[in-house]
Amino acid sequence: MSAPDFWRVRPGSQTEQVGRLLLAGLVVVFLPSLPFGAYLVYPFIILTTWFHEMGHGLAALAAGQDFQQLMIFANGSGVAQSAVAADAGTWVRVAIAAGGPLGPSVVGALLILASAHQRLWRPTLWLMAGAILASVLLYVRSPTGLLVLPLVAAGLCLVAWRGKPALARFTLQFVGLLAAMSCLRDFDYLFTSAAVVGGQQIVSDTGQIAALTGLPHWLWASVILALSALMIGGSLKAALAERRPKRPANVLQFTQKRR
Repeated sequence: MSAPDFWRVRPGSQTEQVGRLLLAGLVVVFLPSLPFGAYLVYPFIILTTWFHEMGHGLAALAAGQDFQQLMIFANGSGVAQSAVAADAGTWVRVAIAAGGPLGPSVVGALLILASAHQRLWRPTLWLMAGAILASVLLYVRSPTGLLVLPLVAAGLCLVAWRGKPALARFTLQFVGLLAAMSCLRDFDYLFTSAAVVGGQQIVSDTGQIAALTGLPHWLWASVILALSALMIGGSLKAALAERRPKRPANVLQFTQKRR
């Protein structure tokens, strides 16, 4: 397969879909190791932190609680602050705590699915950019978030508006895989009961869930990783499903007559 054929936009075979996703995955894995690669991937690291913290915030809103603000720090860590009612049930608090580590996997799975359908490429990019800008206006209250997130949104808008279809698809795949793989990046955080964020030691997400349920944090970390793997695996399976063209009706009838 030549390079032009690889990037040509058409209903691809399973082999072509695998190749494109593999390329996006290789970029995600090896870009930080290249000269200046860490700087190039940095805005997307901030974006995955945004996915995580917005996961907490949206879970709080869905449970009828008050999502107050989102802080993202220069080292890529972050915190979402929500006012939870004193009478909120245990499982409401568990859902809010679990919403963060599951957020990137949910978004990653949706972006991978969207990358398999050409009609969704540009609308998904516009939607993601709009969501980022809305969150900046409503919730983000840290210098790093206020500086980096609008630049990321502007980049997504530029790709959606002027980028070639192949670039729009690759952007979705790249961001989707980056979000999906952030669970591996946060592996140590999931399997610890406390962490340092913004210079302060806080209870980790799984530590909070453990305190609420009485079950060990490592068990909840394992459950979250398993759910993330199911979501990402399912999205990859759906995105890479072989698309076989339907046989024309007249051909089918002719074949039946010959029998």
